[in-house]
Amino acid sequence: MSICGLDFGTSNTTLGTIEGRAPVLATLEAAQTAIPSAIFYEADSGVQIGRRAVEAYVEGVPGRLLRSLKSVLGTSLIDETTRLGRARVSFRDVIAYYLGAVKRRAEQATGRQLRNVVHGRPVHFVDNAPDADRKAEETLRTIAQGIGFEAVTFQFEPIAAALDYERQIASEEVALIADIGGGTSDFSIVRLGPERHGKADRAADILANDGVRVGGTDFDRQLSLGVVMPLFGFGSAMKRPGLDVPSSYFHDLATWSNINRMYEPRVLADIRQVRQEAAEPELLDRLMRVVHEQRGHTLAMEVEDAKIALSEQRRSEIPLEWVAPGLSAAIGRPDLVSHTKQLADRISARIKNCLVQAGLTAGAIDSVFLTGGSVKLAHVHMAITKAVPSARIVEGDIFGAVGKGLTLEALRRYGPLS
Repeated sequence: MSICGLDFGTSNTTLGTIEGRAPVLATLEAAQTAIPSAIFYEADSGVQIGRRAVEAYVEGVPGRLLRSLKSVLGTSLIDETTRLGRARVSFRDVIAYYLGAVKRRAEQATGRQLRNVVHGRPVHFVDNAPDADRKAEETLRTIAQGIGFEAVTFQFEPIAAALDYERQIASEEVALIADIGGGTSDFSIVRLGPERHGKADRAADILANDGVRVGGTDFDRQLSLGVVMPLFGFGSAMKRPGLDVPSSYFHDLATWSNINRMYEPRVLADIRQVRQEAAEPELLDRLMRVVHEQRGHTLAMEVEDAKIALSEQRRSEIPLEWVAPGLSAAIGRPDLVSHTKQLADRISARIKNCLVQAGLTAGAIDSVFLTGGSVKLAHVHMAITKAVPSARIVEGDIFGAVGKGLTLEALRRYGPLS
């Protein structure tokens, strides 16, 4: 069959096809079904995606790394270009190259030409901006058609996760689906059950949908700004009383999709000028080293690794010896909570909105199905479960549930003979 479900995520991407009548995720890289949403443009014109892209950057191969590609959808960045050597490439073309490479790898792995796709999408690409949201979906549709898909439709990612979860249950229930990904947190309340699974029209079973543009990369940013960026001058004073070092450098450096802005030639010159008036110029020296060596993604990866480590341990260390001898940043779970509590609260508030939409009390939710990498963060997990305290907690395939559900939806929409 030429049908597939494509989960293009902020952090990772999967693509599923049908074997028999069951969804199976295609192998996309090194025997793995989930591939990082990353692309590396080598200085000598080679291009790598996924883990190999990250490895090339870490190994010091000259070139430019881009991650969190999905986060530019619905923003002005989608129409901007980024410098790659002497050329400039649009973010639209970057996403198209990446998704085209994923499609080709899946076709090679399955031996099929993939023509019809159900594309995953967050409930809101952009919060409280319907026009930007429609533009983001249309951009993704145009890209998908440009890389060779003939039929392109969309499904909300939490609804897709619900379809995957439904295969596991033996009786009817009302489920809250929580998909906490790299760029967005999405929720659906859905009526599920074995007898409902085969219905052609599930619209009446979808009781509520809501989401917020908060995900794992936002936790990375806030943790970086709170713990790491002060070591590079964030929040430090200028010699002139009442002035601080401009904060825009640090916000860009802490935001995955903005890091490459720091490598524009004028930025380093601007920082040198600021350094002359800074009360602690040695901190700006550290910042200049990161920018000069184009190591912003190294910082972001180290913060991300520390955040992930805190899921298993109470304290994590970020080594910064490569910046300055003896430099490091220690992060404990209390640091993570204090710097990102507002984000967790925003996630919890969306669950309450979903309950209001559905006209249900928290006690009416039978189960909570968790998917997405950021559900591993303890205070995020707690924020979700506290909102529906009597529900049964089910942890799904963190990186695969949405892709499998999208594939099931492709089977329903396009049929087994397409």
